[in-house]
Amino acid sequence: MRHTLTMGSRLSREEIRVRLRAYRPAESPPWPETLWPRLKPAAVLVPLLPRPDDWHVLLTRRTTTVAAHKGQVALPGGAQEPGDRDAVATALREAFEELGIPPSIVEPIATLPPEPVISGYRVTPVVAFIPPDVPLRPSRAEIARVFTVPLGWLADARHVREERREWEGVVYPVYIYEPYLGEVIWGLTARILRHLVRAVYQAGT
Repeated sequence: MRHTLTMGSRLSREEIRVRLRAYRPAESPPWPETLWPRLKPAAVLVPLLPRPDDWHVLLTRRTTTVAAHKGQVALPGGAQEPGDRDAVATALREAFEELGIPPSIVEPIATLPPEPVISGYRVTPVVAFIPPDVPLRPSRAEIARVFTVPLGWLADARHVREERREWEGVVYPVYIYEPYLGEVIWGLTARILRHLVRAVYQAGT
């Protein structure tokens, strides 16, 4: 069943959980099957926290001294390590390392479709609930800023534009949001957030 887009509304935790777990993208990813085996596994945490106006997504801006994606808006995450049993374990570990979020207070609820990135990784987004008063200890080496964005704002088509790029012989969409609190969300993070808002506002049972 399709749901009408309703922005700025506070859905219940159960509604979000059901819609995320039922989500299936309307279109198949454009990437050739031969691409995926060449990519290393990675994961990001997509933290959702309740605020009076809406559910918000917790985002970061990386420092200009990190090895990759310098100065970009990102979700906490990174490459899978040998001790990580799955994508959820990777996302929780990275969120703790980057932001000091204790894994014990994170409630993973669903994964979104994996996304390839030019740097050679296959990134699995892990959506999770976190408390609104979550204690944060950002890594000074990796994180320059932490902020949140309302889901309704992200879902508003007036705030995002789509461009087309080519990689591995495939033309794919690149989403670029207008600045929010002075921060520009684009690239992999924007692709993941587009899946998130489609799942939350348009899919369900």
